[in-house]
Amino acid sequence: MTDFVHPALIFILGALPIPFFTGLVRKSYLVLIPVLAIVAVMAIEPGSYGETQFLGQEILIAKVDKLSIVFATVFTIMALIGTVYALHLSGAGEHVAAFVYVGSALGVVFAGDYLTLYLFWEGMAFASAYLVFAQGAGQAIRAAFRYLMVHVTGGVVLLGGILLHGAAAGSLLFGPVEGALDAGAYLILAGFLLNAAVPPLNAWLTDAYPEATVTGAVFMSAFTTKTAVYVLARAFPGIELLVWLGTVMALYGVIYAVLENDCRRLLAYHIVSQVGYMVAGIGIGTELAVNGATSHAFAHILYKGLLFMGAGAVIYVTGRRKLSELGGLYKAMPLTVAFYMAGALAISAFPFFSGFVSKSMVIAAAAQDHRALVMLALTMASSGTFLHTGLKLPYYMFLGTDRGLQAREPPGNMLVAMGVAAALCIAIGIFPGPLYALLPYPVDFEPYTGVHVSESLGILMFTALGFVIFLRALDPESTISLDTDWFYRKGARAFMWFAERPLARYEKAVSDVSETAVLPFLHGSARTGMRLDLNGVDGVVNGVARSILDGGGVLRRLQTGVVTHYVLAMIAGLIAAILVFAVVWR
Repeated sequence: MTDFVHPALIFILGALPIPFFTGLVRKSYLVLIPVLAIVAVMAIEPGSYGETQFLGQEILIAKVDKLSIVFATVFTIMALIGTVYALHLSGAGEHVAAFVYVGSALGVVFAGDYLTLYLFWEGMAFASAYLVFAQGAGQAIRAAFRYLMVHVTGGVVLLGGILLHGAAAGSLLFGPVEGALDAGAYLILAGFLLNAAVPPLNAWLTDAYPEATVTGAVFMSAFTTKTAVYVLARAFPGIELLVWLGTVMALYGVIYAVLENDCRRLLAYHIVSQVGYMVAGIGIGTELAVNGATSHAFAHILYKGLLFMGAGAVIYVTGRRKLSELGGLYKAMPLTVAFYMAGALAISAFPFFSGFVSKSMVIAAAAQDHRALVMLALTMASSGTFLHTGLKLPYYMFLGTDRGLQAREPPGNMLVAMGVAAALCIAIGIFPGPLYALLPYPVDFEPYTGVHVSESLGILMFTALGFVIFLRALDPESTISLDTDWFYRKGARAFMWFAERPLARYEKAVSDVSETAVLPFLHGSARTGMRLDLNGVDGVVNGVARSILDGGGVLRRLQTGVVTHYVLAMIAGLIAAILVFAVVWR
């Protein structure tokens, strides 16, 4: 077809005029863009679009099949919901960044080659980082810089993998990696796993998401990790390593959520846990497992966005985000409570909510593949999810001790967005057929069997009983949980100390020696036809001696910016050398 309209361009180009509109015109325009994108996705026919050549490589701007369509569908739906949630914002910056972010995610979903994928991949990183920077507080700025540096590092790893894999395969087309994984494939996998927040590469998520703006966190909860799930499903289905990484993720996020006092940080850890189900499903690699991972990604985007919208509404009206400072809000915010609970029951896989019909498919795939340990671990993680997201968080945030906070319902647009998301969570749970029809493989799975419903309800009810019995033990405390970000926080300090002190002093010493001794000597030699005399030699020796002994001048610290550029240049050279060596060695 020649009338293909790329949904990514609708968002990216549509972001450009936003600053020029105000008032009702801007709000109408903001809603129009995701509506047009939804229509464009619905009109797309499977096939390949935008084939061209670049530097002797085949470039495929868009490759459309059922896997890309299902992710594009939920991305555009969530973009509409998130946009409605953010309509009250007067500034244009967050809207522009959110649209570029969504457009970049759609660009990755439809990318038919690694070069196109990489460009959109990096677009996601920078656009989403703005949603953290926009919060403006010092803690948010620091988190945004860490978020950006981690993703830039992941981008370098991904690019190195693309170059090596492209050289080995002779093509940059994006598709399933066949045969034994080579060095390039492992680097690509590492780049994808970082965006999927697989431990120990997960701390960027729980570090940055709680610091984002109220509306920015809603978008961030939906796109980066699920885009990573998509590329893993596209390139690495059936990789055994992913089964165990995903299983560890599911438990890891739940365990850390036990310790959390910050409501959005708790929800962020449950992103890690829920994405673990998807990664494990992709690793199992059967049709049922990949369908389960895909359907769970679809459901997760909606209910996790709803949970972040509910928590964001509380932060918006109270200015508080720690559970130890919240409580007694149910009287002032009954609609917010109701909408939040729809998302909480969905993520907990309660019958007749969306998580029940998607998460159960992954667990059933593990049972079908005779993976009893994986099935047990995922079931345990599901129970922990209900304990913290479905019971602990709403109890201490909306019920519990009344802190006397002045609260009210959030603006109408936020309530409308939450209402739409809640309705979809319930509709998918009751009528899973339309979702199952979108999945990449034919679905032969019935979630509502007597055994499955009774088992799920039994687990959930016993979890609720445990919550009631051990309620006091779950009281939130104002503590800090150390995660793997501790290593690069401390490591970054050590690196900057090394760059600012020993390395800078060494560089300054070399520079002073060059300027005071070596360069004058060379200039003098050039003028005299390279004739040396004893006076010249004495001058060199004296200059070197003065430079070495002049501690105040020679060892003076250079400015951080210069040193940083110097070190980064060395690192870039090292990476380039490694890549060239790897290609030549092959």
